[in-house]
Amino acid sequence: MKFSKALIQWYLQNKRDLPWRNDTNPYTIWLSEIMLQQTRVAQGLPYFLRFTAAFPTFFDLAKADEEEVLKLWQGLGYYSRARNLHKTAKQIAFEFNGEFPKSYGELLKLKGIGEYTAAAIASFAYNESVPVVDGNVFRVLSRYFDVETDIASTGAKKEFTQLAAEVLPKGQANLFNQAIMEFGALQCVPKNPDCGICVFNDSCLGLQQKKVAQLPVKSKKIKVTNRFFNYLVFSDENDKTIINKRTQKGIWHNLYEFPVLETEMAESDIAVLDLIQNQSFVDNPIQEIQLYNSETIVHKLSHQHLAIKFWKVKVEGTLDNGMDCESASKFPFPIVIYNFISNQWF
Repeated sequence: MKFSKALIQWYLQNKRDLPWRNDTNPYTIWLSEIMLQQTRVAQGLPYFLRFTAAFPTFFDLAKADEEEVLKLWQGLGYYSRARNLHKTAKQIAFEFNGEFPKSYGELLKLKGIGEYTAAAIASFAYNESVPVVDGNVFRVLSRYFDVETDIASTGAKKEFTQLAAEVLPKGQANLFNQAIMEFGALQCVPKNPDCGICVFNDSCLGLQQKKVAQLPVKSKKIKVTNRFFNYLVFSDENDKTIINKRTQKGIWHNLYEFPVLETEMAESDIAVLDLIQNQSFVDNPIQEIQLYNSETIVHKLSHQHLAIKFWKVKVEGTLDNGMDCESASKFPFPIVIYNFISNQWF
């Protein structure tokens, strides 16, 4: 098909030189695909290089402590990806006898691997003829073929997967899938694509119909929850502090943080001060409480916006399980807390 041939030709001339494209090693392909979910290549690349240096094989990753994995992931966000990555490495090492699954169907049996990731690994590593459908592919196909199906609707994934399968050239799944994803990332971008230099500017139905800006159609909007965190940075007579592991499910599961006072709404500093003084976070008498940041830090996640303040709480005596700043900084933290630590302590 003309579309597929032109797309592959464009890819061979314009593709980025990325380390996971240098071979067909399923381990590095899997690692890159997990890291690049909801993440730009420029942001994910340094993490990929650090991970492959620390864990050259999935055996090395399987043998690592979860905290070591989370620390290396620190700042990349969506930490469930790191936890699933670690679990999957263990599954391959101990349940699959060290053999990475070699087909789309077998890959789906791995923890943390859905249809998209399984298709990507199967086609990139083994050239299996399965279409890969991600946000870039939705966009390219909807514009080129003028498909108005709402990509957030129930049947959209099936419809676009079928369309992608129809234009997938036989024996070239590896090239085609990477080409269409790269084309969406570099040329057919979400906003203001330069259609004048596009290889498809004479055949793209969306362009001909002047609908590029409206495609793909996506109606559902993410509901954002606002949360209000007050982090208490305790300090005793030896300048030691305390941190806790966040064990509850949800954001930042198994990462570390300072003791936190979460309120249902934005409270005045005086009200928060009163709450801190009237709750028993530690046994030590409080000597002094003061704000580190008078301006609230707003940390935006995909479904939550966090309004964060850090409070310095000086206490009498020594804290149980107190820890010096340098030791504490070695634990995996959410990036907003790690940035605070870096700015305040070092």
